[in-house]
Amino acid sequence: MDQQNEPIQIPNLLPKDIVAHLDRYIIGQDEAKKSIAIAIRNRYRRSQLPKNLQEEISPSNIIMMGPTGVGKTEIVRRVSKILGTPFVKVEATKFTEVGYVGRDVDSMIRDLVEASIRLVRQEKIKSVQEEAQALATERLIDLLVPSKKKRLTNNNPLEMLFGGQQNTNDAESSEEEKHRNEQKIIFKEKLRRHEFDDQTIEIEVEEKRMSNDMMAATGMDQVMDNMNDMMKNIMPSKKKKRRVTVLEARDILAEEEAEKLIDEDLVNQEAIELAENHGIVFIDEIDKIAETSVSGQGAGVSREGVQRDILPIVEGSVVKTKYGNIKTDHILFIAAGAFHVSKPEDLIPELQGRFPFKVQLESLTKDDFIKILTETEHSLPEKYQALLAVDQTNLTFTADGIEALAAHAYALNENEEDLGARRLVSVMEKTLLNILYDAGDGQTDVVIDKDFVNKVCETSSTSNQMSKYIL
Repeated sequence: MDQQNEPIQIPNLLPKDIVAHLDRYIIGQDEAKKSIAIAIRNRYRRSQLPKNLQEEISPSNIIMMGPTGVGKTEIVRRVSKILGTPFVKVEATKFTEVGYVGRDVDSMIRDLVEASIRLVRQEKIKSVQEEAQALATERLIDLLVPSKKKRLTNNNPLEMLFGGQQNTNDAESSEEEKHRNEQKIIFKEKLRRHEFDDQTIEIEVEEKRMSNDMMAATGMDQVMDNMNDMMKNIMPSKKKKRRVTVLEARDILAEEEAEKLIDEDLVNQEAIELAENHGIVFIDEIDKIAETSVSGQGAGVSREGVQRDILPIVEGSVVKTKYGNIKTDHILFIAAGAFHVSKPEDLIPELQGRFPFKVQLESLTKDDFIKILTETEHSLPEKYQALLAVDQTNLTFTADGIEALAAHAYALNENEEDLGARRLVSVMEKTLLNILYDAGDGQTDVVIDKDFVNKVCETSSTSNQMSKYIL
């Protein structure tokens, strides 16, 4: 139980270590990687300082500028994953000015706290997993070797309503009790050897409460959460019967026992501290709420209103959540946008000042595409090779085939909309369309070379050119 009281430890990674990890998944964008790595390392440095000095150091908030598909979101997501810190991505266009229907800006902080709660709860559950498994095994044995039937007595109707039923067991004789204990020992050993894993049993589980995803779109998610918590305190949780295998029952019961063992107050406290000091909020499409006209009318007013609502969150304020109040002073905010029409200077000056670092991400070249296809971990060719191997199709990519795929992706980005690395997926899907369709008819070997790629992609390109003449 001592492990449960230990807070989550953030890895001590140098900026070079962080960049080296990012290089395994993301090609290029060295300046952006360095900026993010430094911002993350500064947070660790701050955590090692005296408390009075920690309060004086502000986070290094960043604006990332670049077209879609160049790695803006992926860089931040990968960093939060290796550090094990709470991360939430929001779109600036989803927020509305105070007084209008829609999500308020405070919801991004509430979402961050929810992400932090999940992280901390997972760690706490891991720390009590052994004890939870032992308790789940005991419950399974009671189900497999039941005692005499219990009869339920209700002293009054109110007890029946609020779950105040009392159990009275028919007395078991000493012989019956001895026999039952012997059976329990035998069954416990059989459970250890997984002899009952495929048998079906009936268990009682707590009914999961419905999520408030639909209400979240209207900004009413916090109200519904509060109502659910109030009803949970008044009414006992409902239980339902399920027929599952012993193997499934073991996991379900272990999860229930682990939930009972962890201290929810401790989880909430640690989660808020983790979100306050190590949380990352990624605000995408911030260029869409930048003011591009000086008319002062129409959508521009609303966009500026959203900016002014975001400002106090980034500056540092206290947001109320159902788990407690959270200060946003030291949360790291990273904003991103293509900035095709607007530019960072179109944001209100106060908000610009809270994002002191600006990083430009470059469009991907043909060489970048080749590196993405050959050097990244779990690359696109590797994924398709693994998928087709399920249907006994051996897929091989030649060097000139990879180069041809990269050339077609780059040409499409230059001549049409620049989709960045996402263009590779569409080119790969077009190239492998018939192979993916025919796979499964038997073991086959397929080689993707330059001629194969050019034949498929040129046919597709001709069809697209003809389509604009057909009504």
